[in-house]
Amino acid sequence: MSVITLTNENFEKEVLKSDIPVLVDFWASWCGPCRLLSPVVEEIAEEATGIKVAKLNVDAYGELAETYKVMSIPTLILFKAGKPAAQSVGVKSKEMILQMTRI
Repeated sequence: MSVITLTNENFEKEVLKSDIPVLVDFWASWCGPCRLLSPVVEEIAEEATGIKVAKLNVDAYGELAETYKVMSIPTLILFKAGKPAAQSVGVKSKEMILQMTRI
């Protein structure tokens, strides 16, 4: 499955009302660490089963980042049943991210 691009319009449907866990990458185009993490997130989206993977640009949708108290980027939040279940800040290995999704 490819990465879903989140907006104000589809966040509720894609994340909060999702039947399966959703890993959301909070990022920005100017963020160097975000660019390092992006290929890993893309790889997880293509390979992982049982989860959705999405990206939210904090410059375009800052109010959503504020809602989930995202203070630094990149931040990954795993949503289960519409609620944050796990969070990771900074660049992490693929294995660490996959481990987070198994919570």
